[in-house]
Amino acid sequence: MSDTEDRSQGLAGDSVMTRDERTELGRLCAEVTELHAEVTELRTRQAGPLPLRRRIGWRGPVATVLIVIGCILAPVSVVAVWTANQVSDTGRYIANIEPLIHEPAVQNALTDKVTIAITSHLNVTGYVDQAAGLLSGRGLTRLGGLLTSFAPSIAGAVTGFIHSTVHKIVTGPRFAHAWVQVNTVAHQTLVGALSGRSSTVKVVNGQVTIDLAPFINIVKQDLASRGFALVDKLPPIHPTLALFSARDLVRAQSLYRLINDLKIALPILALVLIGLGVYIARQHRRALIGAGLGFAASMLVLGAALLIARTVYLNTVPNSVLPADAAAVIYDTFVRFIKDALRTLLVVGLVVAAAAFLVGPSVTAVRIRRGCGAGFTWIRTFGERRGVSTGSTGEWTYAHRHALRIAAVGLCALIFVFWGYPTAAVVILLVVLLLVVLALIELIARPPSAATPAETAGHI
Repeated sequence: MSDTEDRSQGLAGDSVMTRDERTELGRLCAEVTELHAEVTELRTRQAGPLPLRRRIGWRGPVATVLIVIGCILAPVSVVAVWTANQVSDTGRYIANIEPLIHEPAVQNALTDKVTIAITSHLNVTGYVDQAAGLLSGRGLTRLGGLLTSFAPSIAGAVTGFIHSTVHKIVTGPRFAHAWVQVNTVAHQTLVGALSGRSSTVKVVNGQVTIDLAPFINIVKQDLASRGFALVDKLPPIHPTLALFSARDLVRAQSLYRLINDLKIALPILALVLIGLGVYIARQHRRALIGAGLGFAASMLVLGAALLIARTVYLNTVPNSVLPADAAAVIYDTFVRFIKDALRTLLVVGLVVAAAAFLVGPSVTAVRIRRGCGAGFTWIRTFGERRGVSTGSTGEWTYAHRHALRIAAVGLCALIFVFWGYPTAAVVILLVVLLLVVLALIELIARPPSAATPAETAGHI
């Protein structure tokens, strides 16, 4: 058979191709072209850096130092922002401190403190002895002696009654409401203590304490309403509840003053150093992976530091001053928001590192991208064979897919930045939504197909 006959048969075969076959053939041609460009880029990347290894440059070491310093400043920045948000913001502080009154350990500690404060001023035994003396003076010596012998039992019964009543008050809604009100006012006192301008938060026996007088007044009113008239004779009582060691207060004051000055500069400086290090590095993608992993590691270090600080704090508070379970609850409640922040930033660092890895030229990354692309292509082709096609919209999306990807990532980043107090769950949700948007872009994007058999043959 001559060449002329072969060519004419080939054209005849092309002329009987269906539209689906032409679409599939055009798609395959586009994929072959894109794959060829990707292979060429990979070869260029692999062959390009080899001559640079022979000379020692400054960019690598400088980039490494900048990224390391930025990662070191990251946890310090978290502490600075936490100090500003949790201590200087009254609403945030109340949201932090309010759950304490619902903790059984704290309720028990407050019950014991208030009960001891009241009973130590009541002197029930003295009142009983006074009554026994009056009876004996009126000739009722036997009755007076009997009352004197029962004085300890009467004092114990009164103490038990006061303790049970105080516990009911402490665990009730009225006390919880008072807790919020008192701490709203006391927040300014706490800021004053850290800044060294407070007169209400005092140091007693080496411990920083808060005044429980407002809560004593609530208990006195409740006891008086129950007919326990002895509380009306009580003088003003100002029991205290220990929060932390005075040595820690001095350190906290120094740290507060320093961090309060740097609470805005530190986060910006950390991000600028990390970004500058990634920009200076020769391998931007590898530097970004390292920065993301280093950032995540710095959050782990911060978490370990909080655990160490917890142990130190519990060891500085004697059990006689504050029970260990109550001290643990107070510390865990105070640092719960900073733990949320470090978990969030840990996830952010891992997400950035993973994203930088997946867009790279490694075999694993290429296989993952190729597998996802093949899956989207199969779904799109499956729909087109059944009459579901994105048409011109898909072709426009395919032509602008790079810009759409950048826009989706940028929008996700803006949402994260302007979110009030993002948590790790918020970061995961944003990442999932971003992946869904990117998947829709790949699914809708439709490579331009050949319109005629002649164009298809030209691509071949």
